[in-house]
Amino acid sequence: MRLVIVESPAKAKTIAGYLGPGWQVESSIGHIRDLPRSAADVPAAHKGKPWARLGVDVDNDFEPLYVVTPDKRLQVSKLKALVKDATELYLATDEDREGEAIAWHLLQTLKPTVPVKRMVFHEITPQAIRRAVDNPREIDENLVNAQETRRILDRLYGYEVSPVLWKKVMPKLSAGRVQSVATRVLVERERARMRFRSAEYWNIEGLFGATVARQSWPAGTDGADAGGAGSGVERTPLPATLVSLDGNRIATGRDFAPTGELTTSGVTRLDEAGARALGDRLADAAFAVRSVETKPYRRSPYPPFMTSTLQQEAGRKLRFSSQRTMQIAQRLYENGYITYMRTDSTNLSETALAAARSQAESLYGAEYVPARPRTYTKKVKNAQEAHEAIRPAGDHFRTPGEVRGELDLDSYRLYELIWQRTVASQMADARGTSATIRLSATSSAGENAEFSASGKVITFPGFLRAYVEGADDPDAELEDRERRLPDVREGDPLEVRSLTPRGHATSPPARFTEASLVKTLEELGIGRPSTYASIIGTIQDRGYVWKKGSALVPSFIAFAVVGLLEDHFGRLVDYRFTATMEDDLDDIAAGTAASTDWLTRFYFGTGDGTGNGTDPGAAAGLKHLVSERLGEIDAREVNSIPLGVADDGTTVVVRVGRYGPYVQHGESRASVPDDQAPDELTVAHALELLAAPSGDRVLGVDPATGATITAKAGRFGPYVTTDTDPPRTSSLLRTMSLETLTLDDAVKLLMLPRNLGAGADGEEVTAQNGRYGPYVKKGAESRSLESEDQLFTVTLSEALALLAQPKARGRRAAAQTPPLRELGNDSVSGKPMVVREGRFGPYVTDGETNASLRKGDAVESITDERAAELLADRRARGPATPKRAARTAKSTTAKSGTAKSTTAKSTTAKSTTTKPAAAKSATAKTAAKSGTTAKSSAAKSGSTKAGAAKSSAAKKAGEESAVTGSSASDDGGGAAGATPGGTRRTG
Repeated sequence: MRLVIVESPAKAKTIAGYLGPGWQVESSIGHIRDLPRSAADVPAAHKGKPWARLGVDVDNDFEPLYVVTPDKRLQVSKLKALVKDATELYLATDEDREGEAIAWHLLQTLKPTVPVKRMVFHEITPQAIRRAVDNPREIDENLVNAQETRRILDRLYGYEVSPVLWKKVMPKLSAGRVQSVATRVLVERERARMRFRSAEYWNIEGLFGATVARQSWPAGTDGADAGGAGSGVERTPLPATLVSLDGNRIATGRDFAPTGELTTSGVTRLDEAGARALGDRLADAAFAVRSVETKPYRRSPYPPFMTSTLQQEAGRKLRFSSQRTMQIAQRLYENGYITYMRTDSTNLSETALAAARSQAESLYGAEYVPARPRTYTKKVKNAQEAHEAIRPAGDHFRTPGEVRGELDLDSYRLYELIWQRTVASQMADARGTSATIRLSATSSAGENAEFSASGKVITFPGFLRAYVEGADDPDAELEDRERRLPDVREGDPLEVRSLTPRGHATSPPARFTEASLVKTLEELGIGRPSTYASIIGTIQDRGYVWKKGSALVPSFIAFAVVGLLEDHFGRLVDYRFTATMEDDLDDIAAGTAASTDWLTRFYFGTGDGTGNGTDPGAAAGLKHLVSERLGEIDAREVNSIPLGVADDGTTVVVRVGRYGPYVQHGESRASVPDDQAPDELTVAHALELLAAPSGDRVLGVDPATGATITAKAGRFGPYVTTDTDPPRTSSLLRTMSLETLTLDDAVKLLMLPRNLGAGADGEEVTAQNGRYGPYVKKGAESRSLESEDQLFTVTLSEALALLAQPKARGRRAAAQTPPLRELGNDSVSGKPMVVREGRFGPYVTDGETNASLRKGDAVESITDERAAELLADRRARGPATPKRAARTAKSTTAKSGTAKSTTAKSTTAKSTTTKPAAAKSATAKTAAKSGTTAKSSAAKSGSTKAGAAKSSAAKKAGEESAVTGSSASDDGGGAAGATPGGTRRTG
């Protein structure tokens, strides 16, 4: 039997169907080893060592400590048993750096004694799999080195810098090599919006008509008026805008600074009064065509998709998040519909070129296909190894209609987008004519006013028949849209149909969407396109960013974190420095740089710490930087964001406190609402928040006790309290509000917990309102009530009957509670979506997947599309590791870790794949480094779906587990609230 190991069960199932008898295809379910995520994962032999907190022995060539992930132990045992019965082992993980690293970890963990071959392919079709079997290769040591260096770099960055944020900003925050820079990009844009001051300007929009009859417009035709024998006057309107007055250009938005001042000299700025008066003076003026300029128009097709452009276009056209796009693309790839979806290349293979050209010709005609194939070889900065572009799989592309019945709606829409882009990339240019018409008149005051109109006529659509690219600006017209103008000539008189003064205001720079952020990060050379989806998900999960529609809005916590990093660790969030790190890591992947030397410069520096620039060793290393700067950081200063000065001369600031942001003016404070966008929090609005009533409201006197009852807004929600000593308090029910609460309501609340009587055994039975809702309790037994009203109506007999029933747990308990809102069907699972109240707040579920509503989402207004996006993002992150499994892992760590700790520095570490034994002997790679492990990479989480699906059963009803800690992704960052721990082989 020949054994093939891939990452995901879906990929294994597809490949198994192609290989047939004599082959067994099994999945590793993603990464099987990683650096330890917490101190509990560190093997006993290494506990207490100075570097155990990092999981990387920084004093021993940055040697990493790899441990088998706790939730993968059973799978690893299964793979070991299969290897024993195999005659050959094929490692068929993805051909990128991460896939190469997974293959290497499998090799080191399974320790096969049979021949091992590395099998790579970029599409899953019968032909591609057969070619991969016939042409195996060895594991690429340079790719493994590069991925390992990234992992260690991210661990060092996150685990050194994140504790600074915990101490100086708030607990459970994280820093990451790419996530912190991405957050800075968003914060800088929001700062620009906060500084922005709008400027108003006016112009005149005119609508004109031709007056000269043309032979091309015969009298009586649909576009002409009767004008003479065989001729007519074209009725097509000519819209034009005032562009100059007496030779001076009319000011437009680009002539103003972000602060509202006019910065361009020699332009005329019209206000409302001036524009209306000019319009009146031009009302009876004689307009004529001053000039007509035409030139050929030609537009070439767009290149096929690579990872970043697919994410951008799916965001624009399909409104998919980056995570959702990659999740669907991975599913399409694993089931044989498209080629590998993590690529930086726009190149197409010879067979793909032939397939695209053939399909274009058969669908649109021979004239739509150029004489020679189009080649797109340009790759983005820091491009990874040369893959093919993302395209339909196979030597013959299936049309969207041919696969419609096999795919769910979202998969079909993404496949159609990829198919259209691929076919269009091999079609002919669009051709046409563009024209600019200038017309002018003299006003009654002798002013020379010039108007301009531009248009475009496409004579041959070419590739536009198949595909038109979207735009980041939702208000912008598509670049290739046709705009027809009437046939007028120089000197032709024109009739004035209307002159309309229009007011305009400059707009602040637009907030980033996921698509535009991906584009900006790619242009800056920051991070890897294949990791952008996980990065965007991480900064949202950490509370640095929330969504307002499709816009990404940074929180005030992000302001504090970015401000701290800029002021005290500026090099770590410098765009050029971060991009240069990518170049250096690519050099390691190419084998032209040594990872250990590079990591030494980054972590320890060069020793003098006097340099500047972008070299990782040109200044003090990370370790020295953190230890030196920590004491210099003023927590109050970094957590203060000035808004401006009030009329009394006192500065109004936003401060980030332990329980969230608040505004302060002198000694007055007020909390900032969760959905408050930073650029909308002006000084005036902050003073309104400060002036708003505190919410305290005296309701009256309790007739039974004589105590005064007051309703208050507290840190943990609204509540009622008495003026007794000690005071009696009770939280408001979810159906209550401070504004409408009555004295009777408050008296009833203060009765809780309500004593219902005693059971047959004499034990007291009570009705109580708890953190997770209303319930009845008798001793250690409790059962949930269906509604809060039952707290005041349930009887002793009803409570005892309820307590006698088996306890409902998990999904069954959730199903018994009416949902907060019912939505439509999920586009992936096809099941109805509902919003429920959970332990940590409202969440959306389709019965299989739960996803918490995020900041900016409201139960009342959430749409079906947004709910489906949240579910898709949750699936993309993969199942959470159950806490019970983590506790079990803790008790077994010492044994498994100690058992294999003596294998460090084995010289056989990387020589199993028929490579000469001396090839890597000098590098002393670690052979096993196994034991137990932290959770595998979120970047490959789409592969973990099947094997770990049952882990979600450990979650309580209504609860979406909070996943914290570092992962094996490109930018793991620091563990948010997790105990740092974990660790590298030399390179």
